[in-house]
Amino acid sequence: MLSTLLGSFRQPKQTVFDQDSSRRRHMRRDRDRCVSMVDGNMFPVLDWSLGGAQIACDEKRFGIGDEVTLALKFELRDDIIDVPHKAHVVRKGRGRVAFEFEPLSKDIRALFQTVMDDFMAREFAESQTV
Repeated sequence: MLSTLLGSFRQPKQTVFDQDSSRRRHMRRDRDRCVSMVDGNMFPVLDWSLGGAQIACDEKRFGIGDEVTLALKFELRDDIIDVPHKAHVVRKGRGRVAFEFEPLSKDIRALFQTVMDDFMAREFAESQTV
């Protein structure tokens, strides 16, 4: 009986989806300066993470499960970098399409880290000028 009582006070085991009270594996980023290129067309990026990206576009252009090469173009402080990667459509609706990236290679992960590092450096520099 005591073990039953104590068992009810245990915290549930945390999964990959439970980090930071979110069901997401990776934190979404929506403040980076970037656009996406899909099939030669440019679309605004609403948010992105190491797991995928969400763009603003006519959702009728894509079907659930469609595979595309999605290139994210980031404006850094001193450069513009392209991060092309394969992805597939996982959600769409209301002028938005969400893509899930294929597993990231070491090189692609390094490019994304460069973007995140540049953002942090820019934020720090801006905080010092005030």
